[in-house]
Amino acid sequence: MIADWKKIAEGDSLPELRKTPTVTQLVKYAAGSGDFNPLHHDYNFPQSEQIGSIIVHGRFKYAALGELVSNWLGHAWRVKKISCQYRGMDMPNQEFVCRGTVVKKWEENGEKLVQIDVWAENAEGKKTTPGQAVVVMR
Repeated sequence: MIADWKKIAEGDSLPELRKTPTVTQLVKYAAGSGDFNPLHHDYNFPQSEQIGSIIVHGRFKYAALGELVSNWLGHAWRVKKISCQYRGMDMPNQEFVCRGTVVKKWEENGEKLVQIDVWAENAEGKKTTPGQAVVVMR
């Protein structure tokens, strides 16, 4: 589905994106990102033992939010800016859901812009990774 500038309205929801990262995926992500913190792959690491689990990389969730927005755009337009905050931990083999809502639509300097609130939430519905994105459309 490619988002259509004319049909977008404030309050619209983006189609959700569900992720259930495995330990293997986290290890692969570590290799690609260079983030080899044992908290993301070693259950015997002292912090992992304190928490009771390893945790999903924050940047993995950030990338998932980018995927959510890019999917909504149909990979046809441009993500101008995206940011998020890490406010909660997500664990491997547990689903988290990425969601988004259009909060503003405007034109500026010849660009058609859309601001979106994005977030990842855990199975309990807690927003663990809230953020915002601005996209440029034609």
